[in-house]
Amino acid sequence: MGTAPPSGLDFKAIGALSNDKSKVVQALKDSFAHLRGAALALNDGDADKPQKMFGRQSTLRGSFTMIIGHFGEHLGQPIAYARMNGIVPPWTEEAQQQQPKPADKPKP
Repeated sequence: MGTAPPSGLDFKAIGALSNDKSKVVQALKDSFAHLRGAALALNDGDADKPQKMFGRQSTLRGSFTMIIGHFGEHLGQPIAYARMNGIVPPWTEEAQQQQPKPADKPKP
């Protein structure tokens, strides 16, 4: 993406973090901060430089666009998992509380 990975990042050791919630949360925060910094450092002249991503020809701009779009897929996975386990996401719960209850609706 035009920027080196953070110093000290061990790609092989990331899987071992999964048993420690605080380390996982910190790794996610660091990852988002790194991506944000890389995006902010990208200038228009470099954005259209060719690069390969997952074996396909793209540009730096195209790669950033794909990554940002892919975030939604990762967000959707825990939402679906939570709903399967009877957990209602906070934003849905809030919207449901604001809706009138069936008994509160006027009868036609």
